[in-house]
Amino acid sequence: MTDLHTRSGSICELCGNNENLSAYTVPPNSDGSIEHAVLICDICEDQINNPDKVDVNHWRCLNDSMWSQVPAVQVMAWRMLTRLSAEGWPQELLDMMYLSDDILVWAKATGEGQSDEDSIVHKDSNGTLLSGGDTVTLIKDLDVKGTSFTAKRGTAVRNISLVQSNPEHIEGRVNGTQIVILTKFVKRAN
Repeated sequence: MTDLHTRSGSICELCGNNENLSAYTVPPNSDGSIEHAVLICDICEDQINNPDKVDVNHWRCLNDSMWSQVPAVQVMAWRMLTRLSAEGWPQELLDMMYLSDDILVWAKATGEGQSDEDSIVHKDSNGTLLSGGDTVTLIKDLDVKGTSFTAKRGTAVRNISLVQSNPEHIEGRVNGTQIVILTKFVKRAN
């Protein structure tokens, strides 16, 4: 906590308030390190955790904090601007904001700003997030319907594509044949 106070100058890293400050771990990262936390006031925390209580004008402070060099602050600024983007001015700030690819992935990790259609998440048998283009390994022998072969356990399936209508299905090539594979039968290769 003292490291957060030192980094922030003992003010809320989002709005600049200097009262009722506490550490807020930016989801989904939870290793407890200062890199994954921000120092925020109780007003910001209440509005982050209770979207129905949001006072849009309170968040005009993001005009300044969105330029922070601290990745966790950038993530929270992006998420709040995205949540409020229908108001107009937050969308203008989002259009100016730049996040590196890894920070943007972190910012989008909670599904903020995605419609229900976009929020379908594909996970392997271990709960690891799958993305299009990943390589996965089969964890059991699979009989491939409509063919005369069995996809063997340990087979690597490269450059998978995600079935957008079903979070339990991915597609990939095995033995030159494009097949649909259930995500519960694969693990993501490192």
